[in-house]
Amino acid sequence: MENDYFVHTSSVVDQGAIIGKGTKIWHFSHVMPTAIIGENCNIGQNVFIDNKVEIGRGVKIQNNVSLYNGVIVEDDVFLGPSMVLTNVINPRSFIERKSEFKPTYLRKGCTIGANATIVCGVEIGAYALVGAGAVIIRDVPPFAMMVGNPARQKGWISKTGEKLLFDDSGKSWCVAEKKWYSLAEGTVSELS
Repeated sequence: MENDYFVHTSSVVDQGAIIGKGTKIWHFSHVMPTAIIGENCNIGQNVFIDNKVEIGRGVKIQNNVSLYNGVIVEDDVFLGPSMVLTNVINPRSFIERKSEFKPTYLRKGCTIGANATIVCGVEIGAYALVGAGAVIIRDVPPFAMMVGNPARQKGWISKTGEKLLFDDSGKSWCVAEKKWYSLAEGTVSELS
């Protein structure tokens, strides 16, 4: 029976892995047996997807990314080239710590830039943007723009990736979306 997804001949998808319709898995990648990948994802070259990793629909994972046990990726997330996810806070090669894996949540529509590092146990909020090379050590609110090491918030960003500039009333207009956003008590929300 033909698959309704594409796997390059150099890649390995272990039996039991669930791969959604329209997904493409490119060169030298490895998907473990209990991984779940949604529909219409694009998995770049040299990507490792561990057991118990869940990936939503429309996710783009660029080259050289490893997703370890405990990572949950919601729909429409972008993972830049060579960005890093961890799953243990204090690893030692001589101590088994599989019982200490900490879950990491990448919420809908967030973007993680090239070479960024996400320390395990954090949540990256919906539509947040983590800049290239940033090191995330704590939760990131939805729509936040984070840069640096350790990462600091440098503003807010819309669903389409436009910088939001809030006025004194706490409102910002996104030209690309033709939509208003509001900022109240450190939380951004879309206005209908």
